[in-house]
Amino acid sequence: MKMVKSLILGSAAGLVAMSGAQAADLPVKAKAVEYVRICSLYGAGFFYIPGTDTCIKLSGYLRFDVVVNSNSSYTGNESGQAGLGNRFTNGYTWRSREDFDIDTRTATEYGVVRTFFDATFTWTDDTYAASNSTSATAPLGTVYSQITNGVGQANNGSSGLVAAGTLGVYYAFIQFAGFTMGKAISPFSAPGFVNYPGNNFDGLVGGGGTVTGVNQFIYTAQFGNGVSGTIGVQDPTQYYQAGVLNFGPVGTGLGPTGVGDIGGTEFPDVVGNILVTQAWGSAQLSAAAHDNRAMYYVNSATFAGAPNVASGHPDDKWGFAVQGAASINTPQTGAGDVLNIEAVYTDGATRYNIQDLGGSAGAWTTFNGNVGNVAGALGGIGFGFAPDSVFSFLGQQQLIETWGGRGGFTHNWNPYWNTSIYGAWTQVNYGSVTSAGSAASIVCASIAATAAYAGVTHCDPNYQIAQAGIITRWTPVKNLTFSGDFTYQHLSQNYAGTVAATGGYGTGAYTIGNQNTYEFLFRAQRNW
Repeated sequence: MKMVKSLILGSAAGLVAMSGAQAADLPVKAKAVEYVRICSLYGAGFFYIPGTDTCIKLSGYLRFDVVVNSNSSYTGNESGQAGLGNRFTNGYTWRSREDFDIDTRTATEYGVVRTFFDATFTWTDDTYAASNSTSATAPLGTVYSQITNGVGQANNGSSGLVAAGTLGVYYAFIQFAGFTMGKAISPFSAPGFVNYPGNNFDGLVGGGGTVTGVNQFIYTAQFGNGVSGTIGVQDPTQYYQAGVLNFGPVGTGLGPTGVGDIGGTEFPDVVGNILVTQAWGSAQLSAAAHDNRAMYYVNSATFAGAPNVASGHPDDKWGFAVQGAASINTPQTGAGDVLNIEAVYTDGATRYNIQDLGGSAGAWTTFNGNVGNVAGALGGIGFGFAPDSVFSFLGQQQLIETWGGRGGFTHNWNPYWNTSIYGAWTQVNYGSVTSAGSAASIVCASIAATAAYAGVTHCDPNYQIAQAGIITRWTPVKNLTFSGDFTYQHLSQNYAGTVAATGGYGTGAYTIGNQNTYEFLFRAQRNW
């Protein structure tokens, strides 16, 4: 019994010692859990990053598009393979996209420090690769061939059809103490609606607007009562260079487009605006200065051999653009209704009118029936080009003028349905054909020396583009919208006669005349 008692007492002592050792390994007190806190300083959706005084908001959208009568995004069959207008042209384009935004803000003694990042992940079906184009010396340069790889493979086969996933960086900028540094919407753009006064259509002319952002360094001053002013510089290379065209010596025969001869950039574009924002809406006056810099008079595209530095070059020539825009609330017609309008003038700064997503509208080449039913003609053709400047051998740059405007009105029928009507117009002016040394006379001298244009009876490169559309949106539940958007476009050009080209119905003569095109977009979008 004495032995049993000793064993029991020994075991108990061992257990006490073991539990004491385990207890010594445990923390004295559990650390407090740091919960995510709502940040109400900057609006809905922000919360504090745990352990910091920085607020963050995550947002974005998922979008699905089907575009009828397009071979790219929502711009229309205006040029290239799409402009052929025959059985080699796709009838539609499909696109799916996810957009992801990260917005951070931190209050400091200098004001709010903000960073913003916006990226898109996109998959697009039924577009054409530029590799299907003919050489730069083809009659129209941008006209696409019906046969690829030299083996008669249709462009709807593997040689031409593109289905591609892409990553796009729209915005990536820092804002601090009034400065904006990075890729953001240009201060020249219309406030609020940028390129979309009432539309989903991407290719609207009549105003400059980098909806996907442009690298910039600008400063914005607040004057009070909703008035602010912005001044700074931005990079022109990605979105604001429409081209400098070299037509070489008289008689070289480079057609209506010459050859691209834009030089390396030396100066950024200078931009600024004055903005007024009130309860009735907003209004802005903006301006930009753009340096046009050519390479050399002689290059490998105009003459045989390498570029010839000794040939000299035209002087740099500054262009400019001015724009007025307004967004006006119209509660008289319905809650949330708005009228958006803008007008623009450019001289040697064409992209501030024919914006980057409307690029094909500045180099329009379309085939559409037989204009005027000319005997022997394979079909009709219309073309118009809109560079920043042109020059000829030993001459100076001649700047291209443009005028334009656009607008849209949105009416809300009820909280679930709204309709917008919109339109745009632009005119591209090369000057008078009879004026010696004008841009028009340079182009027409080149056309007169080009064999493919021997049938041209009237030469005048000036032209106009008009666009009109209507869109209806249905939002059955919050942040989910279905929309249908129809757009009509008209090219009014001033050439007459025929041109020999590889086009919609084969190689032969085409009658020059005005052209029309249209497109329809169905879109489903879920914002989050």
